[in-house]
Amino acid sequence: MKYKLKVNLLASWGDHLVGILIGLFLMPYVLTTVGDAQYGLWLFICSFAGYSGLLNLGFGETVSRFVAHYHAKNEITKINQVVSVIGTVYLGMSTVLIGLAGFLAWLAPSLYDWGTTSIIEVRWVIVLLGANVAVGMLGSVFGGVIIGLQRIDLERGFRTISGIGRLAMTVFLLQQDHALITLATIFLLTTLIENVGYLTVVFRQLPGLRFGREYLSRETFKECFGFSMFALLENLACRLIDATDTIVIGVMLGTRYIIPYFVAHRLMTVIVHPLQMIGSIVMPRGAELGANQHDDNLRVLVQKGLGVSFLLTAGFFIGSWFFGGVVLETWLDRSYEQSHLILLILLGAQVVATPIHVLRGVLFGMGHVKVPALFYFVEAILNLVLTLILIKPFGIVGVALGTAIPIILVELCVMLPYALSLLRFEKSHFFQGVVIPQVLPLAALWGYSFSVGVTFVISPSWIPVLLVAAGGGVVLGASWMASHHATKKWLPA
Repeated sequence: MKYKLKVNLLASWGDHLVGILIGLFLMPYVLTTVGDAQYGLWLFICSFAGYSGLLNLGFGETVSRFVAHYHAKNEITKINQVVSVIGTVYLGMSTVLIGLAGFLAWLAPSLYDWGTTSIIEVRWVIVLLGANVAVGMLGSVFGGVIIGLQRIDLERGFRTISGIGRLAMTVFLLQQDHALITLATIFLLTTLIENVGYLTVVFRQLPGLRFGREYLSRETFKECFGFSMFALLENLACRLIDATDTIVIGVMLGTRYIIPYFVAHRLMTVIVHPLQMIGSIVMPRGAELGANQHDDNLRVLVQKGLGVSFLLTAGFFIGSWFFGGVVLETWLDRSYEQSHLILLILLGAQVVATPIHVLRGVLFGMGHVKVPALFYFVEAILNLVLTLILIKPFGIVGVALGTAIPIILVELCVMLPYALSLLRFEKSHFFQGVVIPQVLPLAALWGYSFSVGVTFVISPSWIPVLLVAAGGGVVLGASWMASHHATKKWLPA
């Protein structure tokens, strides 16, 4: 089982490494090809399109959780009932989504001032993005089964293929004329590739899987619906936190202000996303351990996941403090005022939020979804309120503060104590097993970064940036091994 977890984690990080390499090239390429105004408008439309994903009603995560739970008990009939019920719901919601996209496309002229962009192009983009979400929704049923079977390596593999396809099509097809339609079409095609991949392997991984009317069950629907409503609440909170910032900036300041904020947010996402995958990977494992009541193994899983995610997120924050501005300028071949400061604010909040994401994944797998979802929703509402208050006096920096402050307060002061109590994880063991072992390596990384920053002037070029990053990785890794050895020797178990 440890082997499977490691394979899934390596596959997730491999997929994300490919995504990073693609993003490092693709975003500057698209930005240069279409210009700030067009790209800002694309991000603005995509932020609204992201909310249509809420029509999945939280069932996507529910598939993974219940498949993992029932697979651990070898109850294939229950799995077929879950997949058939949720697949039927998604078929209906996808139809609704296509109709909604058509209606919004018809209303587009009265919804927003689209500037110089053709209203015909805007309408096509809305329809294509709606179709993209519908395809992703239907395919997520089978992707969820793959994750529930703890074959995340396969799921990430198809995502990698989709990302490479998106890169190739963008390079060969994107031009300034009709750029938004081209981008939307590419997204739809690559989503089709990804989800057809899920469909081709899911029945091989679970030979007894069936999808049919005979498996439709009212009791299964009630069971899944009761669980999914809180997953939906958490998804809504995630949308409010991630997508609303772009919408608020576009409406209150104009779409041209989106880019300086988005590049910082995008780099932050590139950094923390592979670490948040730890929570996604431990979720089905948490469901399995919870189903079999292996509490001690569950606490060991939590401790390791928290320690790794805290160490790496804090390490990236230290590196970004000293060299984030150079990385942004190297990446985009231009600089945006305030982007570095926004990066530090957002990433600083993730030093708290990313490790706790592991706790959320474990609790989700165990079936404890109601209270964490409510906490997350409160955090999202506070985010929206603070963003609206702070954007006037502080501009896009105020938007970043409006995001960071609720994350730190809710996750650290409310969610963490609740999760530790529920898992019967003593605070002393938490500090000894999670926090203390990371102090020495993080201090060593800070000393290295300070010394390099004072001694050398790092030019905005990939070779010096990568050399500095590699040196930081060596320092962090070596000092972590030394700290790990020391804490195992001197601290009580």
